[in-house]
Amino acid sequence: MTTELLGLQHTQLIELCLQAGVKPVHAEKILASVFRYNNRDLASIKELPLQLSAYLAEHVSILQPQCTAKQQSEDGTRKLLLKMNDGKEVETVLIQGSGRLTQCISTQVGCAVGCTFCLTATAGLTRNLTAAEMVAQVMAGQEISHRNVRNLVLMGMGEPLHNYDEVAQFVRIAADPKGMAFSPNRITLSTSGMVPAIYRMMEDKLPCNLAVSLNATTDEVRNRVIPINRKYPMAELMQAVNDYIKARGNKRVLIEYVMLAGVNDSIEDAKRLCDLLAGLGCTINLLPFNPYPGAVYESPSDVTVTAFRDVLVTAKIIAVVRESRGRDISAACGQLKTEVARRRQSAT
Repeated sequence: MTTELLGLQHTQLIELCLQAGVKPVHAEKILASVFRYNNRDLASIKELPLQLSAYLAEHVSILQPQCTAKQQSEDGTRKLLLKMNDGKEVETVLIQGSGRLTQCISTQVGCAVGCTFCLTATAGLTRNLTAAEMVAQVMAGQEISHRNVRNLVLMGMGEPLHNYDEVAQFVRIAADPKGMAFSPNRITLSTSGMVPAIYRMMEDKLPCNLAVSLNATTDEVRNRVIPINRKYPMAELMQAVNDYIKARGNKRVLIEYVMLAGVNDSIEDAKRLCDLLAGLGCTINLLPFNPYPGAVYESPSDVTVTAFRDVLVTAKIIAVVRESRGRDISAACGQLKTEVARRRQSAT
């Protein structure tokens, strides 16, 4: 059985070199070639000793998922459907910005959290993705776009903190300056509110930003919108956010707030949100709901969104209404679901 190279950190590659009987310095050459330059042909790395090349050929594999579908939005957003070695498929999204490319990474095949506004939740959870499969998404995105990805957001299919160990491994690989070399400030992990795992992120000093999908200002509403709130209610979640901010030296946490017409978009909700976030120094992303066929919610009007944001701004809270990118190809927030799952659902 071979070792999957894309899931290895620097220290593990050093161990691989030692097992091959060569100097550990060669680990850095492998890191740079594979993780920074998307090179899957280890035999082409001329600086490697023949002994190491032969060992790698026998003991190491490099995942290359098949891209089974590509879609491009009118706004330039691209969605890729990637098939892993076991035939399971996930979606990853490439979002073009001004001089930068952001990639939305999936961490699970499906999702078990069951957020009632999210299309991914309707598929249920099939399995966790490995760190190697997350790295492979980045490599596929860069190969297909012919550009280097600048920002990574773990906001695709799945709840990242339900798959903590593999996600943490991926984040460390991505942030390694000798490997993929992403700045920790350009890696954002989004959670629906896995409180114990947020504390684990603190303890592990995971090199990334934290985003929390809040989406309500009362437990009654959040229980309906994000069922995991019944296990980790808002008081516990906000305490975890407060503790995280302090532990990270007052580093800002991003609060994501999907606005659902008539559910959580009132002026009273905006005022309660101000109270919840008072003194925390959080930034709020307001995301008007992205409808999809069969959705039980509607998107609020522009007037409602503006009035909601005005309340936050008046309270001196940074609030941004996030533009929905890729909506016409079902690549926007809450719309990811594999094409296979879509076909199965439409056939029933």
